[in-house]
Amino acid sequence: MITSASNSRVKHIAALGKKARYRKETGLFLVEGPKMAAELPKDRVEEVYVTEKFLKDPANQKVLASVDHIETVTEEVLKAMSDTQTPQGVLAVVRQHRYSMADLKSPAAPALFMVLETIQDPGNLGTILRAGEGAGITGIIMDQNTADIYNPKVIRSTMGSVFRVPFLYTHDLHGTLKDLKKQGLRLYAAHLEGKTDYDQEDYTKDTAFLIGNEARGLTVGTAALTDTYIKIPMSGQVESLNAAIASSLLMYEAARQRRRKT
Repeated sequence: MITSASNSRVKHIAALGKKARYRKETGLFLVEGPKMAAELPKDRVEEVYVTEKFLKDPANQKVLASVDHIETVTEEVLKAMSDTQTPQGVLAVVRQHRYSMADLKSPAAPALFMVLETIQDPGNLGTILRAGEGAGITGIIMDQNTADIYNPKVIRSTMGSVFRVPFLYTHDLHGTLKDLKKQGLRLYAAHLEGKTDYDQEDYTKDTAFLIGNEARGLTVGTAALTDTYIKIPMSGQVESLNAAIASSLLMYEAARQRRRKT
């Protein structure tokens, strides 16, 4: 049992929760809580840390099934490791997974991508990923200025979708968008200058929705590469929606159209 917060392993794990650069260097990230731990891809689990209280509860045995490396820690040590104020008794160190563009396409259905430019809020990013799984998107593409998808706050917001929805970061967003257009995807920008309501377009073919920064929207250069500006009609004095809400509306409209077509 680890009883000291000054233990080198405790410091290593705390750094994984706090530092995006350290996560990138090590290729590791943290998963906390019994629900998320139960959904872990077992072949990517490095080690799991639990409190004695968690270990003794029979209800938690499913969470620990097939996990080879389990270490008990005190409640105080787990709190030092954790990104949360009230840890839930279990924390896992997991290997990151790298996807290719081919992984983002489904052989069984037209592509449906979310393309994110400089999305900064971890909660927004996690919610887009979770809603995207529900809507049936085939993948997410992000620029290098978008928040780290392995940030603990993002991981929690995904509620497990991070293990099931393919995603990648691109060093050249404009080049990637040009490649998508060459491959036949139609690119739609959620934009304040949109002339067409979002529910008036056809998303049953290969489609990508572009969502920009929470405060500034898409950059001029990125927006210029899209095929169509679309808008979400607003009542009252509201000019725009939260990035995650706007994304959800677009993704579920595409899902609705594809269900009706089939």
